[in-house]
Amino acid sequence: MTSQPGHLSPRLDEIIADHIALEGPLLPILHAVQAEWGHVPEESLKPIAAALNIGKAEIHGVVSFYHDFRREPRPAHVVRICRAESCQSQGGRALERDVKARLAGRSDVLFEDVYCLGLCACSPAAMVDGELVGRAGTDEICERVGA
Repeated sequence: MTSQPGHLSPRLDEIIADHIALEGPLLPILHAVQAEWGHVPEESLKPIAAALNIGKAEIHGVVSFYHDFRREPRPAHVVRICRAESCQSQGGRALERDVKARLAGRSDVLFEDVYCLGLCACSPAAMVDGELVGRAGTDEICERVGA
């Protein structure tokens, strides 16, 4: 994040200009906005809508439809523990329960559901702050978020 959300205009104008000529520019613009501010700020919707000649409601629909777009800033740490069959059979539910218990009350940690991380051979799998963890354990996950 290089700018403060309250000061969107100059940087938002640059982002829109960088992507406006693309075919189907809405998603690339939204991804760039989120990369800049960590979420899609409410105040960015009207300028994007005006530049693309679409309604704010259409942008809101796209942001709310796609799971990866966020309307609020994300906490410092994001933990995803796989819930797919392979990971569940190797203790994924117990791992999730134990990690959540150890990190209870931490406002800087967000748990997100995920149903496959592609590490079935290394179950249970997790992703902590974008990094994959195979054969994940409670201690390792908690250490990665500074607990």
